[in-house]
Amino acid sequence: MSGPGAVGTLQTPPARTTAGTLLLALAVVLVALNQRPAVVGVAPVLVELRADTGLSSALGGLLTSLPVLCFGAFAPVAPRLARRLGLETAVAASLVLLTGGVALRLLDPVAALYGGTVIAGGAIAVANVLVPAYVKREFARPGLVMGVYSAALNVGAAVAAGLTVPLQMALGLDWRTALAGWGLLAVLALAVWLPVAGTGASRRGGVRAPGASWGLLREPLARRVTVFLGMQSTQFYALAAWLPTLLTDAGLPAADGGALLAVSTVTGAVGAFLGPTVAGSMQARGRGQRPLVLVVLACYLVGVGGLLLAPTTATVVWVAVFGVAQGGGFALALTLIVLRSATPLTAARMGGVAQCLGYLVAAAGPVVLGVLHDLTGGWSWPLALLLVLLLPMAWAGWGAARDVVLPESFPAPPRA
Repeated sequence: MSGPGAVGTLQTPPARTTAGTLLLALAVVLVALNQRPAVVGVAPVLVELRADTGLSSALGGLLTSLPVLCFGAFAPVAPRLARRLGLETAVAASLVLLTGGVALRLLDPVAALYGGTVIAGGAIAVANVLVPAYVKREFARPGLVMGVYSAALNVGAAVAAGLTVPLQMALGLDWRTALAGWGLLAVLALAVWLPVAGTGASRRGGVRAPGASWGLLREPLARRVTVFLGMQSTQFYALAAWLPTLLTDAGLPAADGGALLAVSTVTGAVGAFLGPTVAGSMQARGRGQRPLVLVVLACYLVGVGGLLLAPTTATVVWVAVFGVAQGGGFALALTLIVLRSATPLTAARMGGVAQCLGYLVAAAGPVVLGVLHDLTGGWSWPLALLLVLLLPMAWAGWGAARDVVLPESFPAPPRA
């Protein structure tokens, strides 16, 4: 049956012209470009923001970690929203909410600053989950499109990190207007998404599959995908939060720390494009993605290990390799959600479960590393912990990369 909430279980993508396919891919890229600037753009203006609002360091830092918590907390809402509205409309709604959340931060009360951040974070969480499911339904080669989508995530983050302050200074804006300016990018994405992707249920129909999303965790494959995403995200958010400080403590100039973080973002975009593209090619040949998991783990081992053993020697190499690892690893995790799901609905539900638990775990990463640093007075133990966490990541990735798929239906968890 079909209806407003149908997500679709049909496996054959719709026939469309090359121009139509490229235009739809452009719409997906524009959505992806919006999924980081509202978050990343805060850090460059944080000093001015705190001076204007009187926020403490802890409350200022909360503005950068709160969106990650929202990514996890709101991820389970996305599949239900897609079933009720349809994938296209749910993604469009996320762009509307993102614009509203960014605009809310224009208001003077500090509560509006945090409220807008929560709304923006929730909107991004919905798009995080639903866009991969949409790609699975609409494209014959989802791996290639997921590569472009994942690279666009990194590009959006890099642009926000690098241009927020220069644009603010060039246009003579205050920090509130500079942050709100990223809402224009969401308006552009919405203007392209609506006529290209449409709204409502799939024109090809769909099936409302029963069962609660959390029932997926009864499947070992779903647990492996979830752990892989969680461990990968922990590596990224934990080290990205402290990398400039770590390098400064090692004796490098403060300006170099920020520049090297930007290097990791750029190389991350390369890894984000290559990871899903290679994974999709392997899938097309009937192979799993285990070799790709090993490459990602090796890059993490070299990047984090290099920072542990020789932080001031060949630093740009360690940071660049870490960037490839985080970009390729995150993109691979999203692609595994798509490839291991039999239907777009399962992909949306798997994305909701994996991103909810994964991001909630990842949000603790910067805190744990900070506590370890305070207790030990250095960065050796925090970096050693990240290396140890590669073990469960390897276990999860090895199982998640097998050429199998989750069942189309699954049991709901027992009620308490």
